[in-house]
Amino acid sequence: MTARQLRRPGLAVRLAVAFALVAIGTAAAVAVFAPPIVGRGFATMQAGGASAPGAGLGRGQGAGLGSAVGGYLAQAQQEAATTIAIIAVIAAAIASLVGIVIAWWIARPLVRLEQAAASVAAGDLAARSGVAGRGDELGSLGRSFDAMAADLERNEAARRRFFADAAHEMKTPLAVIEATTAAVLDGVYPHDDRHLATIRDQARLLGRVVDDLRTVSLAEVGALPLALSTVRPAELVEGAVRSFAARAETRGVALSADLGDGAGLEIRADRDRIGQVLGALLDNALRYAPDGSRITLRAEPSPLPGGGVRLAVLDEGRGIPPADLPHVFDRFFQADPARDRGTATSGLGLAIVKAVVEAHGGHAGATNREGGGTAVWIDLPVAG
Repeated sequence: MTARQLRRPGLAVRLAVAFALVAIGTAAAVAVFAPPIVGRGFATMQAGGASAPGAGLGRGQGAGLGSAVGGYLAQAQQEAATTIAIIAVIAAAIASLVGIVIAWWIARPLVRLEQAAASVAAGDLAARSGVAGRGDELGSLGRSFDAMAADLERNEAARRRFFADAAHEMKTPLAVIEATTAAVLDGVYPHDDRHLATIRDQARLLGRVVDDLRTVSLAEVGALPLALSTVRPAELVEGAVRSFAARAETRGVALSADLGDGAGLEIRADRDRIGQVLGALLDNALRYAPDGSRITLRAEPSPLPGGGVRLAVLDEGRGIPPADLPHVFDRFFQADPARDRGTATSGLGLAIVKAVVEAHGGHAGATNREGGGTAVWIDLPVAG
């Protein structure tokens, strides 16, 4: 808090002063203008009453009676003016007290909201307004502020987790490269192609991590270049199945394409990028599918309200824990944190799937199948 803020009175004080000034001004106006008005009224009454009481009396008797009436009216005028002034002062005091209470009631939620905003600005993203439970406009403002703070907190947690995971993913291949190189230079390992191949493979893994990070980052900011054209999903499905057929055969996994009602559909997409997406989905399914199981790549109309094409990879694995389903497309996410990633992947496969699909205006999702296995799908809009 700055010195200027310390010198400046708070909102409650300013509102209370404003209420008090209005009350005092009203009371002063009543005290100043009411007595003359009352006085003119009494003067009129006195002028009229001075002649009426002595109309049937003698001159001496009429004068005495008029003088008595005039004195009575003057006294009544003074007492009325005094009473009005006292009432005005009491009313001003009561109005000032009521104004202070109202000012405190109005300013308190705003002060709490200001304190929460200052805390968030200082880095405490867990701060909340404390007024979200109100049913008025201040409550709506508090709920909006709390939602913003919660988003900032989630984004900050994701950012920190991303940097930690990225450092972890890059640390392993760097350590392997350093250890292998040092062993070769020190004569522990011979200068043969096998150890050079290890260094090359780890360098490629580092390059893949960097490239995948760049792809995800570009897609998230809407800067991923796309070479759009009209594409038949059936061609993409058949091509992806052919590319992974040999790998599936070595595992004894039956890999097939199911075109069904999606055979004649067309989409407006980047052929290479969507091929990359399907490759990432099949690669992920093959790494975790049991030997001798079945994987199906299916094309069908999207069941979402907006329509389009759904491309889904269906496997017969053990499924994904329900608590992990919302996070399978997060960067470097592993459903089993204890599992060591030893398959020369960057850990960004499904994150790239989500980023590329959303860059096409589509959606990605995953769910467990009844009877076992997982369905990972992407929805893409049809060609317009």
